[in-house]
Amino acid sequence: MPVEETEKEMLKEDVDGGDDTATTQKQPHRGVYLLPNLFTTAALFSGFYSIIAAMNGNFTQAAVAIFISMVLDGLDGRVARLTRTQSAFGAEYDSLADMVSFGIAPALVAFTWALAPLGKVGWIAAFIYAVGAALRLARFNTMIGSQDKRYFTGLPSPSAAAIVAGVIWASESAGVSGEQIASVMALLVPITGLLMVSNVKYRSFKDLNIKGRVPFVVLLIAVLVLVLIALEPALVLAGIFCAYGLWGVLGIFIKQLR
Repeated sequence: MPVEETEKEMLKEDVDGGDDTATTQKQPHRGVYLLPNLFTTAALFSGFYSIIAAMNGNFTQAAVAIFISMVLDGLDGRVARLTRTQSAFGAEYDSLADMVSFGIAPALVAFTWALAPLGKVGWIAAFIYAVGAALRLARFNTMIGSQDKRYFTGLPSPSAAAIVAGVIWASESAGVSGEQIASVMALLVPITGLLMVSNVKYRSFKDLNIKGRVPFVVLLIAVLVLVLIALEPALVLAGIFCAYGLWGVLGIFIKQLR
């Protein structure tokens, strides 16, 4: 995950130096923190593997690999914070890995699975998603520290990837081929890409206090969701992330009705 803006400024000062002699001297080689970057590398590997799996026609594996990449991407930032190994290198590396795992991989998997027979319409739809992910990540990096942490501006790229991968996974599990819903994917993929660069607000849940006490019914719901995911992972995960994507859009209409 990206480091805070103040940390980036401090790191920049360390690199720039404060006097002329510091800039003329050769900067010493600096290593990188191993543990958090291992998680980032693993997330990048999962995203890359999803592309290879799709090229070989293993679309279920390709979709699952994207979800695995999501889990690993969520862990690298937490590991960095817990071990106090945050760095500018880690932030940039994480962002580049996200572009592969949540930008390029979902677009290519969707194209190979359903969009290729549509010709130009298919690859344009996939490209809109890919460029949407790139713009979303760039905007996120430039807005660090300047927006309300309770909300994301635009659909987060991991959630967008989960929508595309979830639909593919659920369809494959139900025996539905990409060609059968090619028209649906030709709409879903670019719309998801556009939602990433929209101004629609999505809850980040960063303000959720999981350490405090919660009503007993919340625990029951959490257990029920976990059981459902264990029973039907493809269908439930696709439903959860599609609902999350729609919820931000519905929130706009709800505010207008008030």
